[in-house]
Amino acid sequence: MRERGVTDQVSVHFARSSLPLAWRQVIGNRVLILGCPGAGKSRLALQIGGAVGLPVIHLDQRYWRPGWQEPSREIWRQQVTALIAQPRWVMDGNYGGTLALRLTAADTVIFLDFPTWLCTLRVLRRMLGSYGRTRDDMAPGCPEALDIKFLRYVVRYRRDARPRHLASIAGFHGKRMILRRPGEVTRLIAALRS
Repeated sequence: MRERGVTDQVSVHFARSSLPLAWRQVIGNRVLILGCPGAGKSRLALQIGGAVGLPVIHLDQRYWRPGWQEPSREIWRQQVTALIAQPRWVMDGNYGGTLALRLTAADTVIFLDFPTWLCTLRVLRRMLGSYGRTRDDMAPGCPEALDIKFLRYVVRYRRDARPRHLASIAGFHGKRMILRRPGEVTRLIAALRS
């Protein structure tokens, strides 16, 4: 029977009355977190890293150059190759151009499949709350701005990018978790800390 919050590849129960055992076995040594902007990928990476002692890699910090400049594809691919060669990590970020590469190195994928309204609200809150400042999970010299193009991407994510991401992880060889509600994330973190 498929349980809420995960695919059939990993049997994990997120019921409030019982928390799963052996979480360190469910969460591997190379965890990749995907999902819509605003779903909480960076926050979840920090929480998992803190709970199980994995180094955290925020791809936004590594990708962007000061002034929101993008690296060349070759340089980015070299960077990602070096990052995934590390023996242990929790990595957040979508970056479709290197997703296949990261999936070959990961042993666990967590996909945050939250509603569009929630992700949009969170992104707007983040933009307004951090406007003009560089967030901790962002590259230096990249201050938060009100970016209409990015907001459009968030609003259209479920229609445009989500199907590609789900297709990419469909054949993933490791453990897959699809979390559809913030409460499932809360229970996962509580279980990891117990």
